[in-house]
Amino acid sequence: MQQRFNQLVSEQLATMDKLLFLQAEIERCQKLEEELIKLQEMVKVQSMKSEIIQKKQELKKIHMIFQKQTEDVIRSYQKDYSEVTS
Repeated sequence: MQQRFNQLVSEQLATMDKLLFLQAEIERCQKLEEELIKLQEMVKVQSMKSEIIQKKQELKKIHMIFQKQTEDVIRSYQKDYSEVTS
């Protein structure tokens, strides 16, 4: 029982790492986009905008996974807690 809870928490931490990485990547891309706009390199700006859109879509998918994992962790904890108190 505790092992399943620990596994779920570990998976959630790995997902959180992915979320944080993608958020940092999006910020990096947005800064590059701003610089390219300043330099008026519109072809590169379009490429960067596409990359930002892709990363935001990926971030949304991972966020949904993270939410599901959170629900699984809560259910696992509640199940373990109810078995201990029964």
